[in-house]
Amino acid sequence: MSSRELLMSAALRAVTYLDGVDRRHVGGTPSHESLKAALGGPLPARGQDPAHVIAAMARAVDPGLVATVGPRYFGFVTGGAVPVTVAAEWLGTAWDQNGALYVMAPAVAVLEDIVAGWVVELLGLPGGASVGFVTGCHMANFTCLAAGRHEVLRRAGWDVERDGLQRAPRVTVVVGDEVHISTVGSLRMLGFGTSELVRVAVDGQGRMRPDALAAALAAIDGPCLVCLQAGNVSTGASDPMDALIPLAHARGAWVHVDGAFGLWAAAVPSLAAQVAGLAAADSWATDAHKWLNVPYDSGFAIVAHPAPHRAAMSLRASYLQRGDDEERVGMDWVPESSRRSRVLAVYALIQALGAEGIRDLIDRTCRLARRMADRLRIEPGLRILNDVALNQVLVAFDRPDGTPSADMTRDVIARVQADGTCWAGGATWQGHEAMRISVSNWATTDDDIDRSAAAILGCYRAAIG
Repeated sequence: MSSRELLMSAALRAVTYLDGVDRRHVGGTPSHESLKAALGGPLPARGQDPAHVIAAMARAVDPGLVATVGPRYFGFVTGGAVPVTVAAEWLGTAWDQNGALYVMAPAVAVLEDIVAGWVVELLGLPGGASVGFVTGCHMANFTCLAAGRHEVLRRAGWDVERDGLQRAPRVTVVVGDEVHISTVGSLRMLGFGTSELVRVAVDGQGRMRPDALAAALAAIDGPCLVCLQAGNVSTGASDPMDALIPLAHARGAWVHVDGAFGLWAAAVPSLAAQVAGLAAADSWATDAHKWLNVPYDSGFAIVAHPAPHRAAMSLRASYLQRGDDEERVGMDWVPESSRRSRVLAVYALIQALGAEGIRDLIDRTCRLARRMADRLRIEPGLRILNDVALNQVLVAFDRPDGTPSADMTRDVIARVQADGTCWAGGATWQGHEAMRISVSNWATTDDDIDRSAAAILGCYRAAIG
């Protein structure tokens, strides 16, 4: 089989999978042992025919695939992949461009500049903000907070990139009580231990309270980073930016916003009030593989002030052969050198949908989340725990006598995952065990919501006997 025939056969397998993904059991069904038996074995001593390798791998992997690209996967705020983005990814893999330097991939560098401007405009952020194309929000948070760390220490007379953290002035980091773990993980990598974080009280939807932030800031001396949140991972609620950011800036803090999915509310007129004041922050992190529905992995690190962004990330070496006046140098804005050209999928998506199409995608999935909540809340024994502000629905399942029951909720979640009509995961939120439903996929329809709600209700009725 020629290389062309091999690639065409792989493409046909991919298309066949996508054509049938809405009819699959949504969760992965095989055991770990069966997958290992089908895929494992001793280290191959000799090479095999590539066509056989691809065919055998596809057969063995198929039972262990989770239909995350399908319309009824509601776990982990996972988007699907709009077909045009898949096509762009295929081309990107074939072109195999490294976005580190302009000289290595001129077209990718130009695309990153273009898409950076489009993303900043879509989100209503300050013109001239710098953008790094990273793997996802975890590394976007890392990148932005590294820029913030640089800047608050620079103001204190310390060059952290040159002199490190060992003898640096102490930097205090303020977070909400429901800070996302990716922000905490990013801070750990930057040298801030979890026990050092100043945690601020939140309200009943997980939003940071302005009075609590004011009290926390009043007790802090020295350089400070304040981490806010657009889109609580459980409720979808966003911190009141218009009240919090001025408080932090009055204290001289760098304000970073973790907005893995919730940042995109700023792009939709009907939702923008939830993140009013957002543009006054110093940095923002978000994903493209969630609500923009491009393939993994894709995120944006956006910084209002390019100088500290570049200072925190850029690297120089004699062999890189780069000049100060060189066109975009991708590695100036990200914590990596060699990297794939993930901007291609985002470019294709924005061109294919336009600003109106992206706003419709976000607005429509929020409407579908409200539809899901409405279908479920009419059942006695079910409680919707959150205000459905965006695309998140939290559901608790009580015993028949109305007694709240963590065991009942866990039982229903297990039944739903085994049923396979849809997939939703569990969460513990403010003392409640809950099913967490995240509606993020471009392909989800009203019918998908109704089918899924019926399956969830059927599993609950079976659980209560």
